[in-house]
Parts: sequence; structure tokens; C-alpha cells
Amino acid sequence: MLKDKVKNLGEKVKMKISIITATFQSAGTVRDTLESVLGQTYTNFEHIIVDGASKDATMDIVKSYEDAYKGRLKYISEKDSGLYDAMNKGIQMATGDVIGILNSDDKYAHQDVLQEIVNCFEKNNCDGSYGNLIFMDAETMTKPQRIWRSKEGKLEEGWIPAHPTLYLKKEVYEKVGLFHLSYRIVADYDFMVRMLKDKNIHLSYIDDDLVYMRVGGISTDGIKGYYRNLKESHKVLVANQIPHPYVIDFKRCIKTIGQMLKKSQIKGKQKYETSYFLQNQKEESMNR
Repeated sequence: MLKDKVKNLGEKVKMKISIITATFQSAGTVRDTLESVLGQTYTNFEHIIVDGASKDATMDIVKSYEDAYKGRLKYISEKDSGLYDAMNKGIQMATGDVIGILNSDDKYAHQDVLQEIVNCFEKNNCDGSYGNLIFMDAETMTKPQRIWRSKEGKLEEGWIPAHPTLYLKKEVYEKVGLFHLSYRIVADYDFMVRMLKDKNIHLSYIDDDLVYMRVGGISTDGIKGYYRNLKESHKVLVANQIPHPYVIDFKRCIKTIGQMLKKSQIKGKQKYETSYFLQNQKEESMNR
């Protein structure tokens, strides 16, 4: 009995991760996102779905996974003011020690991503962690289009962590604030610029591929999308009084070109192909 109490106490002090996914008309992709969360080896998480009143089957798909999540799934569906408004709602709903955002058309690169994040926080006593982001083709999510090796750097050198891989203690959001809705496509960049201005916030880099991101979003849709992103990002630098914004713009362009040239250099663990439910079905059939 004493051993059970000690075991239960150990489970209670595990770091809890809040994963936020904003959805809108995401029926074609959200299943992959849900599957990749359920496939994680680290299980002390909550998955918060913030839907913008989708008219398709998005919420039907989300609700179909409720039993599989075993109480770790939260969701709301209501009209919002766009992606960043939904993310803000999710952050305010979060009860975890650490908060991360997984987009509704993205997925984790392998099943140990959350465990690696927890290990990083525990080892480095940091305020946030980040890793590598792989941009994949929209159709199959198997063909790398661009590889973002975040590494370590300085804002003035055009460096920024890959936001889909960024996991932060809840206190960081309380300190820096939420996403500013005045930015349509780069409110995440604005948030990270504000965060990086605070030299008391310590980030640690995980040298592994953590997230697969589908290309084709408003800020990743080819040359036009990148131009829109760069134009609005420049406004962020000016608004935050960052010196030499045009120099930073140029350096970011150079870094992006370099990322596109490295698209064949996938590293880290192999992604897992078997879905959560297919795996369970195989196990059930073997036990019959």
C-alpha cells in the first residue's frame, strides 16, 4: 500500500503538457494531428481543440476520439476572430505546466516528441524548448520541402525558433502576453520577438525533428505567401523597435533559402506510420 502511494505521488508531480490545436474546416487533416498526439509515449498531457464553428465534419472527427483520449481531450466550437484568437482561447483554457501549439494540419515527427520536451525542461531547468521543423508536401506529408534547423542564434542575425516546435512554461505567456490580433499572419513572430527581448527567459534547443508541417498555409504558400509573411514581419520589427529591420529581413531570406536547399537531410527518429486505432485493432486481434 505504501509503495502504491509513493507511485501515485510520483505520477502527480510529472510535468503536464497542454497541447493547443486551432481548427476550422479541418476535416481533411485533423485526424492525422489527433493520431500523432495519441501515439505519444509521454501521456501526461491535455489536448485542447479550439474550433472556429466549422461547417464540415471537423468536430465529428474530434468527438470520435474522445474515448481514446480518456479524459485528456477538451474542445470548444464557436465563432472566433481567426487563428490567433483561437490560440489565445486555448492558452487561457490550458491547465498544464507547459504549453505548445500543434496546428490542425501538422503532426509530430515521431512518438517520443513530448518525452524529449519534458526531458529538456527537466535537464536544463529552462523556460522553453524548441527543435527542428520539417515542411512537408500537402498531399502525402512524406516529401520534405524545407528543413528548419532552429539551432541557437540571435534575433538581430535573422534567427527565430520554429514556432510550431516551441513549448513554453505557462508563466512565459503570463509574462509576455498573448498573440496580438492586429497581425493577420505573423502574430506568432510578434510574440517571439517580444519574448526574445526579455533576456531573463531561457530557451533550450532540442536537436531533433519534432514537427511535420504541411505547406500551403497563408504564410507558407509559395513565393506569394512568403512575401506576405516578410512584409508583415517587417512591421513587427519596427513596432518592437528592433534596430536595423531591413538587415534582419535580408538575413531571414538567406536563412530560408538555405532551409529549402537542405530538404533531403531528414534526421532524428523515423516517423511512425501505424495509426493509433490500427495499432489497437492489431493488439486486440492478437489477444483474441
